[in-house]
Amino acid sequence: MRRTLVAVMAMAVITPVALAACGKGDDDKDASAWVGTPSASAGASAAAPTGREESASVPVSLAVTPAAGKTEVPVSAEIGFKVAGAKVTTVTLKDGAGKPVAGTLREDGSAWVPSAPLKTKQKYSASVVATAGDGTTKTASTTFTTMGKPARKTGTGLYLFDDHTYGVAMPVVVEFSPGIKKADRAAVQRRMFVTTTPAQPGVWSWTPNGTQAYYRGPEFWKSGTTLKVRIALGGLPTGGGRYGDRDRAATAKIGRSFEMKVDNKSKKMTVVQDGKTVKTMPVSLGKKGTPSSSGVMVVMEKKESTVFDTTDTDGDDGYVTDIEFAQRLTWSGQYIHSAPWSVGDQGRRNVSHGCVNVAPGNARWLFDRTLVGDPVTVRGTEDKLSYGNGWTPWDKPWSEFVKGSALPVPASLK
Repeated sequence: MRRTLVAVMAMAVITPVALAACGKGDDDKDASAWVGTPSASAGASAAAPTGREESASVPVSLAVTPAAGKTEVPVSAEIGFKVAGAKVTTVTLKDGAGKPVAGTLREDGSAWVPSAPLKTKQKYSASVVATAGDGTTKTASTTFTTMGKPARKTGTGLYLFDDHTYGVAMPVVVEFSPGIKKADRAAVQRRMFVTTTPAQPGVWSWTPNGTQAYYRGPEFWKSGTTLKVRIALGGLPTGGGRYGDRDRAATAKIGRSFEMKVDNKSKKMTVVQDGKTVKTMPVSLGKKGTPSSSGVMVVMEKKESTVFDTTDTDGDDGYVTDIEFAQRLTWSGQYIHSAPWSVGDQGRRNVSHGCVNVAPGNARWLFDRTLVGDPVTVRGTEDKLSYGNGWTPWDKPWSEFVKGSALPVPASLK
């Protein structure tokens, strides 16, 4: 059943497609570690070791990219290098006015990534110094010119905001319009950087149509984790003659653990905070014609009051209803919300249009305590959650989730 919501979660993203409500679903020391990304240090030069440690007797060779004199270079360009017999010790990039450009080395030593997209139609000069074990150095330089503004862009979105606190199941969610084709996903994924403090493993995984990519770990995030994200897609070729619209970044925190577990058989919700059951409450789920989806979902947004309107899709069978304490679980419109009209049915039978109905007092109690990113698990209904219908990465076991990565996943993470 389709309902129009006045406002979907405010976010620095492209506008999502029209959404429905309560309808059947479609889809030791504080350490920081970049996962498949640049190192965490920044500046115009870098002193982190890269390349292979080799004997000083091995001839030193060093080559850099972009090639000297190259034009029409995307503003997402990295300074790449191949080095033997030494390791890269300094990378310097300057714009046409001689101003240094900040950047960081990739952990794998393959390139140096500018901290922001380069300027269009500008000449840049780069110098890379490699140092051998005996102190001998070799320098390679290049100059190149960037392209103008692209005519066609890929819209991007990041569902994460600076200084916000999220639940332990909050995935990093990036959205693309149009979706990224399989052949282009690896290049895009290499430019999506996540740092976790304290360090925790994680992997990117794409939805089948390439319109979203999720980043999560094997387990929920540890309470108190800091997530630092840079989606460095500004000017990056994304396929089909399109280029990423802009860079996006956010640094956010993970709060306490708060899990909501809904069982259709008992028609109860069990609330577990920091490993301890703190409350149980009766619920009414979706009736036979509009069953609730079973799966692991995440609170995507919260509205203290809103209006569900299904008349645009259901005509004479539609309805307009004021709703309080609504918490979105799916794009198709399944929510946890206050339902005073079904209190007599809660704990006994299912009468909703797919939502999790709870009594007004319980709805307020939940609303006052939940965070966007808190996990909600529903079990035992007639319908299975469709992958991509909401923030669904936790609905796949880790062994399946990692298969969605466009880049090889380390054996230690499989």
